[in-house]
Amino acid sequence: MARYNTEIHTGGGGWQPDRPLTISIANRNDVVPADGRPSTGTTVTWSGDEGSGSVTFFDGGSRFEGTARFPGEGPVEYRGRIA
Repeated sequence: MARYNTEIHTGGGGWQPDRPLTISIANRNDVVPADGRPSTGTTVTWSGDEGSGSVTFFDGGSRFEGTARFPGEGPVEYRGRIA
């Protein structure tokens, strides 16, 4: 499991802090090593009641960049750094 401090970028608002994101993928050590940080180039996509997103990890999983969409909002740029 890895926890990331995140930010969103809206059309006119610039980068703004967002809630932390915790990534936990069990039983797939070839995708996510024991430290919980996905390898560089790994893409994770999700969809659920709290929104959807797709991010790609860089720098040994210490940061990610991608897009997200939250309920009642349009798509935004989304990025994070390991907490």
